[in-house]
Amino acid sequence: MDAVAAFTDTYLPTVNGVTYTVKTWRDTWRARGGRMDVVYPGSDDYEPDHGEYPVRSLPFPFYEGFRLGVPRIPDEVENADVVHAHTPFALGLSGLRLARREEIPFVASYHTPTGEYAAYLTSVESFEDRLEGLSERYERWFFDHAETIITPSEVTRRYLLETVGVDADVTVVSNGVDVGQFAPVDTTAFREKYDLDGPLVGYTGRHGFEKCLGDVVDAVAEADVDATLVFGGDGPARESLERRAANRGVDARFLGFLPREELPAFYSALDAFLFPSPVETQGLVALEANACGTPVVGVDSGALADTVDDGVTGYHFQPGDVDGFAAALRRTLAERGRLSRNCLDRRDGISVGHAVDELAAVYERVRR
Repeated sequence: MDAVAAFTDTYLPTVNGVTYTVKTWRDTWRARGGRMDVVYPGSDDYEPDHGEYPVRSLPFPFYEGFRLGVPRIPDEVENADVVHAHTPFALGLSGLRLARREEIPFVASYHTPTGEYAAYLTSVESFEDRLEGLSERYERWFFDHAETIITPSEVTRRYLLETVGVDADVTVVSNGVDVGQFAPVDTTAFREKYDLDGPLVGYTGRHGFEKCLGDVVDAVAEADVDATLVFGGDGPARESLERRAANRGVDARFLGFLPREELPAFYSALDAFLFPSPVETQGLVALEANACGTPVVGVDSGALADTVDDGVTGYHFQPGDVDGFAAALRRTLAERGRLSRNCLDRRDGISVGHAVDELAAVYERVRR
């Protein structure tokens, strides 16, 4: 198999969709006998494994958990057949430099539209719009250097081509889910640990303002269902969510960041996973929930328009339509048994093994 040098501006111990994807692809690639080095911003809170190469980094003041790595190419990263950049910033540029220096193919993944996070840098709308425009121009410059760009969904592919305006080839490869880990499990111990009873609905992931999580609280209040709302994860929007739940009289529990080994029990305990975020490029947590047999109530926007198969693995609602969200939640709970069976029938197609098969085909194609 090809020797791959992967460069990413976000990695462990930070837990997010990019980190998860890089780590699971690397583990699967190595299990098949390949080599996939990872260059990432170092942190005292994570001890690198063999083939993981941290570089010096500093905390990014505007986005909690994100670190700025010093652009460099570790000497240990050599004899690569393909360079794969998972982010377009400092270390993504290092990957581009390595590919040019060694004259080897450069592949880039598009995980997150950088312009969506302009609000973290400024609250002035006109300046925010300018930052988004600058972000798109930079993305266009960076990604047009790639032999191919990998996106996790067809919606994101269209966004890159039509909105960002890239000229490079764009290929869809799902991030994939470790279906060996994410499967229905007994939830008794999990419920006892967190003192959870009865029907549950909820969300886990970063509590970012861009994810519109306040709509989750409002929809549960409007739906008037007999269920406890459970949030896993953390982030800058948590305090406002706690206040909103208290003001709306919603029985909401905030569990904080959950160990990854507890996530299958979290998903399995839910009767519905609630996902209003319009900024997802795939919505990996939705697929993890489906792999555990849990249907998703997701916004009909961004990648979730495709990730949630309406009427099959969950139901959609329109962005900002709280009444529609509440109606979709009630319908999902009423049809939970059928939707859950459909989710389990689709496990093989969303597996990380299937994703890495497609990734290997991309690497082979760009090396010809």
